[in-house]
Amino acid sequence: MSGPDFVLVAAAITAASCLQASIGFGIGMLAAPVIALVDPTLIPGTIIMLATVVTLLITVLDRTHLDLGGTGWALAGRLPGSALGALLAVRLPSRLLALLIAAVVLAGVVVTAAGWRPRPRRLALLSAGAVSGVMGTATSIGGPPMALVWQRYPGPRLRSNMSAFFLVGSVASLAALWLTGGVDGSTVGTFATLVPAAFAGCVLSRFVNRRLNRERLRWTAIAVSVAGAVTLIVQQFV
Repeated sequence: MSGPDFVLVAAAITAASCLQASIGFGIGMLAAPVIALVDPTLIPGTIIMLATVVTLLITVLDRTHLDLGGTGWALAGRLPGSALGALLAVRLPSRLLALLIAAVVLAGVVVTAAGWRPRPRRLALLSAGAVSGVMGTATSIGGPPMALVWQRYPGPRLRSNMSAFFLVGSVASLAALWLTGGVDGSTVGTFATLVPAAFAGCVLSRFVNRRLNRERLRWTAIAVSVAGAVTLIVQQFV
């Protein structure tokens, strides 16, 4: 990777880590397109390793706000959702699957923007976790369902729950990649050089979060969810 390419990737990782540390998701959606342009072989391994670092850090920093019960129910839904996502990825045409998922996200955003705020109870958490599992496995964008079901939470609680949820998922994904040869020495080396950029994004988020009250946080999460759905749609026609 050349010097200018590294600076570009590091800047993208800093911005993406700041987003992840502020609203609990978005690092892959923001950084992956940039890294793909520079070196596609670094995806998904490098992104997942960096996401693991960021989610671990935020989970530790905001641990006093963590709802283990709620996160546990969401993870219980994610496991079968991930299996279904893998099955759908094999059985359905990729374009159709991506468009269906984007439509579901946009529908959720519309009703949420209209005032619907689901209560994060067991059934809602199980359902959101399952949908997140399907989306994350099939398209690598799994944040929007959890952001919508946890939109009532204030900043620290939203970040801690989202981070704990995705930390478990990231570790599982890394284990799978390691066993299948998807992570090698080059990937680990690049990850190590980009860790400072991820930490810089987390530090930057501490300043950004001061301006994100509950309503601003909610609308930021909704906007990023829309961006994720639009990204899925655009990817199918580019």
